Amino acid sequence: MSQAEIMRLVSDTLWVFLYVSAPILGVSVVVGLVVSVIQATTSIQEQTLTFVPKIIAIAAVLIGMGGWMFSMLTQFTINLFNKLPSLAR
Repeated sequence: MSQAEIMRLVSDTLWVFLYVSAPILGVSVVVGLVVSVIQATTSIQEQTLTFVPKIIAIAAVLIGMGGWMFSMLTQFTINLFNKLPSLAR
């Protein structure tokens, strides 16, 4: 196994991680910013107020995109296991 193959495998792993986690992180950031702006404009300083909308938004993203995330991770895992014999040489 060459160093280039290892770097390619690490790079692919990081890209798959980025693709799968980006929708959840993006929605969480946007919802947090919106709730923070609403809190600032209404002078409500409740720290737990951002928690519930974020959980609901993340659950909606997981319901809507969970199939895509699962299939992407499954395909990556299958490809990784198919490459294992050639990587062990």
